[in-house]
Formats: sequence, structure tokens, C-alpha cells
Amino acid sequence: MTARLVERDPRNAAVARSAARAAGLSAVEVVTGDAARTDAYADLVPADLVLVCGVFGNISESDVRATVRHCAALCATGGTVLWTRHRREPDLVPAIRGWFMEEGFASGTVSSPADGVGVGAHRFLGVPRPLPSGVTMFAFVD
Repeated sequence: MTARLVERDPRNAAVARSAARAAGLSAVEVVTGDAARTDAYADLVPADLVLVCGVFGNISESDVRATVRHCAALCATGGTVLWTRHRREPDLVPAIRGWFMEEGFASGTVSSPADGVGVGAHRFLGVPRPLPSGVTMFAFVD
């Protein structure tokens, strides 16, 4: 099994690389690059587990929707996507859950609004789409 963490900041990537080595996680690859680019994942898809954590709260609503669409190319049939999003207004968590279902994911589990953060897990029931090359899935907002 292989895991890849894509991190733009070389300092963060170095810390992550060191932590993975120290923990004996030889199958964890840390890449300094743009996590928004589909090319960063081309050789690993479709994946059994896709993590989209710390992303949905930092990108536009339209980019959240686009990224959910791309998850149907990143995730293997039967694979799982785990994602996070704050519950502040606008609370997109219910919409995100619906978007995953529209893309062929099971309704999954989503944390309670009382938790203050949305954490979702959805299993992909469809057939993975081809992952387009050279596409930027999202852009972080300030």
C-alpha cells in the first residue's frame, strides 16, 4: 500500500517527510507540489482512500463542487473519500454531502453540526472516471 501527501510549502513537506521516516512509514511519500493539480495523483488513481482534509473550508463553493466531481476520478469503486469543512456560514456541509451522492457516492456519514466541524466519509459506488491531466481542481482563497 502506498500513501502520498502533496504539500506546496517545502518546509512543511520536509517536516512531514521526517515524521514519516521517524514513524517507520516507508510507504508514505511526501511530494513538494501543488495538491490542487490532477497530475500529482495520476500514477496512484484510482485510490482506495482519498483524503480531502483542510481543503473545502479554504476554497470557493464552485471549487468545492468541482473537487467533489474530481473525487469520482480519484477514488476506486468501493473506495472512500474523507473530507472536512467548517460549519460556519455558509454551512456547505449538507450541500457537499448531496454533491457526493450526485457523483455516485453512498450518502455516508457526516458529523453533527453540534461538533462545529463537518467531517464526512463517503464510499464510491460508481466506476471511476478517467482523471484528466493538467487540471487544477481548486484554488485556495485568502
